[in-house]
Amino acid sequence: MTHALVLLLALAIGVIAGLRALTAPAVVAWGAFLGWIDLDGKWSQWVAHPITVIVLSILLVVELITDQLPKTPSRKVAPQFIARLVTGAFAGAVIGSAFFHTFSAAGAGMIGAVLGTLAGAEVRSRAYAASNGNDRPGAFGEDVVAVGGGFLIAFLVSLV
Repeated sequence: MTHALVLLLALAIGVIAGLRALTAPAVVAWGAFLGWIDLDGKWSQWVAHPITVIVLSILLVVELITDQLPKTPSRKVAPQFIARLVTGAFAGAVIGSAFFHTFSAAGAGMIGAVLGTLAGAEVRSRAYAASNGNDRPGAFGEDVVAVGGGFLIAFLVSLV
């Protein structure tokens, strides 16, 4: 049962990476730093280091700001999509490493990133249309879901 829950959480953090590429690694780092994700003695323990948490948090804030810019490319173009696959796999692997399921959790994180990228783009385009061409409500809503959902997932790891 634990393996299935770990894969589900890795899939979910991958969805977060699909919404915001750098949110998934940042919230996983915060989860490890706060003790929600036990990485002691694992290959991934460096993720809980304060410097890692600070750097990933800064990158997360920069991403949240740049996502609001009109010139930001679509998440579905190759570089953006690949970044989401990589960060989703990484965040999933970190969660999985807490339970010695690194590789399967990395795969689940990558699958989640695909789902989050495609679903997020669709929801965002519908929000754009519903707001008469105003992208901000959809963007801010997605930010809240990504950051809040990411922290929820990181916390839920502590309950497994």
